[in-house]
Amino acid sequence: MRVPPLPADQWDDAVDHALSAMLPAERRNPSSAGNLLATLVRHPKLTRAFLRFNNHLLFASTLPPRLRELAVLRVAHGAPLRVRVGVTTSLMGREAGLTDEDIVCVQRGEASDELDRAVLRAVDELKDKSVTSDATWATLSDHLDERQRMDLVFTIGCYGSLAMAINTFGVEPDQER
Repeated sequence: MRVPPLPADQWDDAVDHALSAMLPAERRNPSSAGNLLATLVRHPKLTRAFLRFNNHLLFASTLPPRLRELAVLRVAHGAPLRVRVGVTTSLMGREAGLTDEDIVCVQRGEASDELDRAVLRAVDELKDKSVTSDATWATLSDHLDERQRMDLVFTIGCYGSLAMAINTFGVEPDQER
């Protein structure tokens, strides 16, 4: 662990303000926030900015939730995360309409639908080259409007960035409750 969670006795108003961008008051404490957020709040201003951005991607994005979850699952699959992001994302994916079969297929990079395949390719291409191919962009353009494509790229980037932070900081998985 390179960056440990912030000790409970150091949680102050700046931490509470940072977490207020995403969590209700009853969850803004060391025992409820989880190791990831407890680690990120070592830098409250950055955490608040990141959570506001992430909040947009989760709740205000123009991208349909099902496609968002396909992308996030693919990012999580491609990055060996030390926290249970894959499990959490699978739960959110199911809530967004993904089946267990869809989730297994994402891990293999497979999808039965042209748009789903393009989303998975976009994740892989952005991870590998920081750009989508013209063919992938064209397929995405056939199905998604400009803002949806922008939200997709930023969703992939956000969760890729989060994976890098989790792995680099050495964030430990939360204990099962």
